[in-house]
Amino acid sequence: MRKIIIIILSIIAFGLFIQIYFIFKEKNKLKDKFESLSFRAENIKNENEKIKSEIEYFLLPQNLEKEFRARFNYKKLGEKMIIVVPQN
Repeated sequence: MRKIIIIILSIIAFGLFIQIYFIFKEKNKLKDKFESLSFRAENIKNENEKIKSEIEYFLLPQNLEKEFRARFNYKKLGEKMIIVVPQN
């Protein structure tokens, strides 16, 4: 009778240890995923701040015109454009 109780308690203890192992394994997996998502969230937050600052920059008409001229070689009527070609 005593051996049966010891065997049953051993099986229960073994089962508990297996459950604890899987709980810690799942905890570590969730921790890694949380860190990965936190890193992504921080990158997205930084990107949003950069976009907000660009929006504020382009809300000013003189900055918008400046960028438009630089990117698309825009000129107003009556203006002449000079293109400087670097020498090799």
